[in-house]
Amino acid sequence: MVERHTHLKIQRSDTQLCCCSSDKMAEATAPFAQNTSSGLNLIASLQDSLTDGLDSVEELASLSFPIQPPSLSAVQELVYWREPKKSATVFSSSLLVLFALATCSAITVVSYVLLAVLCVTITFRVYKSVIQAIQKSDEGHPFKNLMARDISISPQKFRRHVDYALTHINRGILEARRLLLVEDVVDSLKLAGVMWLLTFVGAVFNGITILILADIIFFSTPLVYEKNKTQIDRYIELVRSQIQSKLAKLQDKLPGAVKRSKAE
Repeated sequence: MVERHTHLKIQRSDTQLCCCSSDKMAEATAPFAQNTSSGLNLIASLQDSLTDGLDSVEELASLSFPIQPPSLSAVQELVYWREPKKSATVFSSSLLVLFALATCSAITVVSYVLLAVLCVTITFRVYKSVIQAIQKSDEGHPFKNLMARDISISPQKFRRHVDYALTHINRGILEARRLLLVEDVVDSLKLAGVMWLLTFVGAVFNGITILILADIIFFSTPLVYEKNKTQIDRYIELVRSQIQSKLAKLQDKLPGAVKRSKAE
């Protein structure tokens, strides 16, 4: 009887220990279970958000947006005569300045241009002041809109233009070195031929005359090319093929060493 009673006590104590340990384990694992549940809920919400985002992207991709043509720059608008009044004003002004430089020195031309501008502005300022005094109005300075306009050059814009110019300058320096040091014999011969032709041009025209002709060509050639693009392209391609055939024949007549250097 004593042994049986002792055995029952041991079983009760084991049962109590198991219950206590299970309760402690349940208390210990409860935060982990809560964190796991919240993590699973977060993952599910992220999956839903990602699915909605992919659906939105697919909807945007399915839409067809019209492609806007690139806008012409200010120089292109001038030379293509998109605004005839502005192009005519710039063209006539540049021609007038070049003709004045052909007859007078640069200092004289600059002085006369500034004097003309000052005569116009001073006369207009005095005229507006008299009108305001007679009408007893207070309109202020007649050029206040122009004076309030910001014409300063920002450092970013100046740096961008300098970088752009520096790229072309470096490219020109490298090309001049390549041609003058005869890296390619044919290209150097082309340069020599062009310089030889320019000696005849320089004997007939001076620098100002060449600038006047360049100004006329600059404002007339793009418009003519735009109206007769097909015919001009056909003739240009014909001339280009003839030149390439002549250069190919000239290259075949070059010595072997020169041809090897070109191939390398």
